[in-house]
Amino acid sequence: MPSRLNPYLNFTDGTRQAMEFYKSALGGELTISTFADGMPGADPAEAGKVMHAQLETPSGFTLMASDTPTSMGEPRPNGSISLSGENEAELRGYWDKLSQGGSVMMPLMAAPWGDTFGMLTDRFGVGWMVNIAGKKA
Repeated sequence: MPSRLNPYLNFTDGTRQAMEFYKSALGGELTISTFADGMPGADPAEAGKVMHAQLETPSGFTLMASDTPTSMGEPRPNGSISLSGENEAELRGYWDKLSQGGSVMMPLMAAPWGDTFGMLTDRFGVGWMVNIAGKKA
């Protein structure tokens, strides 16, 4: 298997809801393991938190996430996830779904470099950038 680069998101709580939302927006197969599943001696108050979630989409994206146990302190800040390609219908569909309940910082529109580009923060506080390649001359 070739090496891959996968975004891994960290939340205090809410990973299950976020990943179910991403599955509804991006499609694919979602697997979720709780701390109770992976660490039988886990703090009972945190046993239901998500230890690891992984979404594999039909487009070949892999998105991973977890809740952060109290013992690890505040979760690391999340950066932005960038989706890019030539399939305008697919990428606009992701944009429409991810922006629901979120905040659009830069509308999906013509960019100075010839592509269509936009930035948003979804309802879980994760930043997304979408770049649709311009038509080749």
